Amino acid sequence: MARQFIPKRVLHASILLSALVAIYGGMQSAFAGVQRAPGRAANQQATTARRAGDAFLALDAIEPAVTSYVNIWTPYFKIAQESGLAPEFLLHWGHGAAMGTFLVAMCGYGTFLGWQTRLGNGGEVYVLSLGQSARTLHPLLMGLALFLFALGGQGGLVLLANAGQPILQSAHSSTAVIGLGLMASQAGLGVTMADDETKRTAHAFLGSGVMVVLFVHMYFGLGLGGSF
Repeated sequence: MARQFIPKRVLHASILLSALVAIYGGMQSAFAGVQRAPGRAANQQATTARRAGDAFLALDAIEPAVTSYVNIWTPYFKIAQESGLAPEFLLHWGHGAAMGTFLVAMCGYGTFLGWQTRLGNGGEVYVLSLGQSARTLHPLLMGLALFLFALGGQGGLVLLANAGQPILQSAHSSTAVIGLGLMASQAGLGVTMADDETKRTAHAFLGSGVMVVLFVHMYFGLGLGGSF
């Protein structure tokens, strides 16, 4: 059994590595965008996102629809800003602080519980698990993380528009789409894998790869937040 299992792990690790290499290759243009000089004042708004890393996904087709949706909410944020209810610092960095906390605390601990389950310790109850076993709490945490990231992503777009910045034009937006897509795939795989060893292996390694993508996403978010 051990001799048959090792090649499967190597195979899925290779697939994951290939996917990450492909993502990294697409990000080369994003990192290159950091080195470009800012445009003139008239083009400042359009180049803000590019100074924090160019988008490397073509999202132009959905931008009008997303902009229409975002415009529903921006007036409420404007009112809160102008009334002093929402301080400028909170509007600028609140999204990043909340999402960063969710990523490090919730997803980090959820990943730990997932690997403990993978290693045969799914019945263990850890100090921060609130009485839940690793096997039980892992899908709950990661499912909640997917919901919060999807909701928080919308909030991030609204806050960008509220600040007069372009949306869907940065590497942060591109990695958001990739990260949410991978998390959704992970959720689907987790629900359907049952005792299929191949799917369980893919779920474990893909989950770790998703965490890498999300930390890259956070890196670009910090760069975007510091660019305006």
